[in-house]
Amino acid sequence: MPESAAVRPCAASDLEAWNAFVLERPDGTFFHRAEWQQVLARAFGHRTHYLLAERDGAVSGVLPLAEVKSRLFGHALVSTPFCVYGGIVASDPDSHAALTRAACELAERLGVDYLEMRNRTLQHPGWPSKDLYVTFRKSIDPEAEKNLTAIPRKQRAVVRKGIKEGCVAEIDADAGRHYAMYSESLRNLGTPVFSQRYLEVLQEVFGPDCEILTVQHGGAPIASCLTFYFRDEVLPYYGGGTYAARAVGGNDFMYWEIMERARQRGCRIFDYGRSKRGTGAFDFKRFWGFEPEPLHYEYYLVKARAMPNLSPTNPKYDRMIRLWRQLPLRLTQLLGPPVAKYLG
Repeated sequence: MPESAAVRPCAASDLEAWNAFVLERPDGTFFHRAEWQQVLARAFGHRTHYLLAERDGAVSGVLPLAEVKSRLFGHALVSTPFCVYGGIVASDPDSHAALTRAACELAERLGVDYLEMRNRTLQHPGWPSKDLYVTFRKSIDPEAEKNLTAIPRKQRAVVRKGIKEGCVAEIDADAGRHYAMYSESLRNLGTPVFSQRYLEVLQEVFGPDCEILTVQHGGAPIASCLTFYFRDEVLPYYGGGTYAARAVGGNDFMYWEIMERARQRGCRIFDYGRSKRGTGAFDFKRFWGFEPEPLHYEYYLVKARAMPNLSPTNPKYDRMIRLWRQLPLRLTQLLGPPVAKYLG
């Protein structure tokens, strides 16, 4: 009879086994990779608690967790901040249950307000949960023309406009141009931006699995996206563009170029990432022919009496958002990172 699962903290010597387990599990994601522990610590100074379950001497489950503590936004244990997916990856119900217990006990010991699990599928039916976010995933056909014709006519015309206008895409070795455009996009949305150092750490840690593609028009950069690669999936993650990009279809051209380059690399899934229901980003992805899939963000409440609401759609942040949009870009790049590090 197999022994019960035992849970312990993940050690440096476990990282290879952790990633091998995540890679072989169908529910493992790029955001379950062990390297995120290093990213969160180096870029934001967040304390991490990566838990490993074992049975019969082999890894049977993993749970990445990070502690986010702020006077303004509270104290939370999250799987995983700055990631759209997280939660438990386990090979059997016993390991899943053991990791759940360990996470809840850890949350109690740390005295957090709540434990948050960012799951693609419902895993804790008895917990409070949010359906604010959805994700968009679609297959990539081996033939480029089929991918292009799969985009609805109106949006396909915008992609063709970018091509006709002479937009050109190239890979950037550093994050400088990308950060300039991405931070401008977030300022225009009224959202604090993280530091450029975070993007640089992502590049350093994930290497060829983290790529920045920048679109130019007339010799000037107009749009840029930082993209992740995992197994046979491509995940355009941090994308942004200037006002000039809209006039020449630069944003749609950028995502088409990412899809085409991913196809050439043998990728089969295009993961457009999460969006909030009722937002422009939500509509943009649907216009590309992607259907929303619900995400299940589940909460184990410790000190908190209700689920947190740190979303920009929360009416209490309206005034702050309007003010942020009016600030000079450089000022938002200075003021944003100390705030954004707690909004992952």
